[in-house]
Amino acid sequence: MHVRCPDRVPEGTYREVLELLGELSSVVQALPPSAALVELKGALRYHGVPPQRLGEVLRLRSVARLGVDVRVGIGTSVSIAATASAQIDGPGGVLVIEPGRETEWLAPLPVEALHGIGPSQAQALDKYGVHCVGLLAALPLATVQRVLGGRAGRLAADRARGIDPRPVVPQALPASAAVRSAFPRDTLDGAEVRAALLELVVRLGLLLRRRDQVARGLTLTLRFAGDATWEKTRRLVAASAHDEDLRLLAYQLMDAAALQRGRLRGLALRADDLVDAGRVAEQISLDTGREARLLAEHVSDRIRDKFGPGAIGPAGALRRAC
Repeated sequence: MHVRCPDRVPEGTYREVLELLGELSSVVQALPPSAALVELKGALRYHGVPPQRLGEVLRLRSVARLGVDVRVGIGTSVSIAATASAQIDGPGGVLVIEPGRETEWLAPLPVEALHGIGPSQAQALDKYGVHCVGLLAALPLATVQRVLGGRAGRLAADRARGIDPRPVVPQALPASAAVRSAFPRDTLDGAEVRAALLELVVRLGLLLRRRDQVARGLTLTLRFAGDATWEKTRRLVAASAHDEDLRLLAYQLMDAAALQRGRLRGLALRADDLVDAGRVAEQISLDTGREARLLAEHVSDRIRDKFGPGAIGPAGALRRAC
């Protein structure tokens, strides 16, 4: 099964889609930023349903729980499934290519529709008069290799015939999470930059807490006019997902940039070395002020869950709207 999420799906939503896939099969390969592969052999035996039904269940759960409609291609190989998911019209759907029908289904497709064929390869084949996958499958291997090169030609010829022995390799997303912000115009305003950074801290903290994860480090990336960049990473004193801890370190990173007259175009804040919150011991605090702030953070999260992420936030982050 090859699953495609909508373009530019938020990373948090993409991770939740991967969790849904994990409910169907134990073998899931993430293909960031918006796709994934699922091995269905064991899943079909376990659930006792045909492939079409399994794809429909995934779509139903994805729409009902996440509000995301996915495109699902199912076939006997990675390339067949991936080609199928790309052929679905509209925002979502399920397309199953039955075993034994691979070459028949592939034959009328344009060569650029075959998974793994890039624009330059499609152009080279087009110059040779090969416009559809069926013509590519009919060519002798030596001819395809002469047009596309040795290894690339062999892979293209095999996939045009429905041959792709690659397995689905379990692979999770990297242990990091990032949020970004861009200014409508290059800015020198320090207050505007600090407000944008605070907004990123709030977004990142909320994302981590929703995932039940904590970060051990932060990376700040600044993008200047002319697309020059500056990046710095520092470790947190203790792993955390609380706005207060993330904000203090984010401000330290910004101070380390020692901005003078550099015009900023955008900035990004990344949480590094993520671990499950339950695996990290949290010491009892005797600081009543901090405990009150953490309680307020919890209440703010509940308000955002009910009314949206912009319903509440620190006043400092609202200065950008003034």
